[in-house]
Amino acid sequence: MSKAYHGIGGIWSKENIVDLIDIFPEGQFCVEANGHVVACALSIIIDSKKTSIEDSYLEITDDGKFTKHDYNGDTLYGIEVFVHPDYRSLRLGRRLYDSRKELCEQMNLKGIVAGGRIPNYYNYADEMSPRVYIEKVKRKEIYDPTLTFQLSNDFHVKKILKNYLPGDSESKEFATLLEWNNIYYDPNARASSATKQTIRLGLVQWQMRLFEDLEDFYDQVEFFVDAVSDYGADFIMFPEFFNTPLMRPYNDLPERMAMEKLAGFTKEISERISKFAVSYNVNIIAGSMPLYERGKLYNASYLCHRNGHVDQYRKIHITPNELKYYGMVGGNEVKVFDTDCGKIGLLICYDVEFPELGRILAEQGMKILFVPYMTDTQNGYMRVRHCAQARAIENECYVAIAGSVGNLPHVNNMDIQYSQSAVFTPSDFAFPNNAVKAEATPNAEMVLIADVDLYALRDLHEYGTVQNLKDRRKDLYSVKLLK
Repeated sequence: MSKAYHGIGGIWSKENIVDLIDIFPEGQFCVEANGHVVACALSIIIDSKKTSIEDSYLEITDDGKFTKHDYNGDTLYGIEVFVHPDYRSLRLGRRLYDSRKELCEQMNLKGIVAGGRIPNYYNYADEMSPRVYIEKVKRKEIYDPTLTFQLSNDFHVKKILKNYLPGDSESKEFATLLEWNNIYYDPNARASSATKQTIRLGLVQWQMRLFEDLEDFYDQVEFFVDAVSDYGADFIMFPEFFNTPLMRPYNDLPERMAMEKLAGFTKEISERISKFAVSYNVNIIAGSMPLYERGKLYNASYLCHRNGHVDQYRKIHITPNELKYYGMVGGNEVKVFDTDCGKIGLLICYDVEFPELGRILAEQGMKILFVPYMTDTQNGYMRVRHCAQARAIENECYVAIAGSVGNLPHVNNMDIQYSQSAVFTPSDFAFPNNAVKAEATPNAEMVLIADVDLYALRDLHEYGTVQNLKDRRKDLYSVKLLK
């Protein structure tokens, strides 16, 4: 906090923080990097009938005593949000604001209020009043690091506060009273479920195109991550071998050697995409990329969690062409991955055509199966599509598939693509009649956004018209993982 507020003062003591955690642990959030706290958000609950939200900062916080905190109150009051200067490029402030909004919804509070500094005002204080300054910030004519950020996070200015933070020379001791309203607030209910059950999926139907260099490729990836994250997606998925345009410089080499050259970029690409996942607050399934390890070439997918953790899955079943042209080998681990949205599974293209894998993942608790694929013809695509639909029905789960479109000249064996990305559901009354939640336009670059309801899967399992998982004849057959 002292580094974030360098030169301003008003730093809370360790005792203040300990007191806050003691009285309201749910309201205190932090972000850790390598075991160190690098960002923090502090808050209390106030009763808007007893405490005026227009009171000064020191009055509401009671100068660090926090006596106005009231668990039975109706409004979340944001005390602080601060980020270490070395970590300000990762959008951690937005993550903290999103966590506050989720808490507000879970606790069924009316909304969030906070006082906000206007630290760039001192540059304009001789020219305009705080009111004019704030209006210009709203119209994006002036950039203010605090107010611009708060407005972009759906807060609106309710009032201008005077003498809000004594000694704040940058803001000239002015501040904005900011408010965010919880549209789900129910005055007749005390709290709602704290478990996230509606998951938003974003699938990128990727246009194969040549890139000038690696940075040009990153720009295209970040464009889609930015676009999909703006819709509040929990996951974004790219297709199988979506980075193969980077093979162009090696087109004169034998196919195996060209793929090994491409594999040389995989570590760097996965690390960059992991940074995008943290920065844009979305879990990213980085399609698949070649992985060269101990003389063997694998087809690997990377699950980049938005908390910075990275998981890897290696394609189990290698297609005849992957073996013929690249000498690829299959992985040997089948497992689900724990995410902040529950357990998910990953299979790559051909893998989904083997029902045993989906059943093993379902036994491990998978609720959403992600399948990045690459198919060059419609009949190849239909194999992936119909098998993916079967996996959704037989395993009582959602299955999302994403592929590439277009053509890729000057890259051997990647010439043409066929795709229609989609999200499939089980087939029962709670789901679409055709068991297709959403599907993209065939062979057009686009993103597909779809919400899936995990509660519906639970109800299906217990009360469905048919109950595939329960009705298996385990006395006659079973599917077991040998390793």
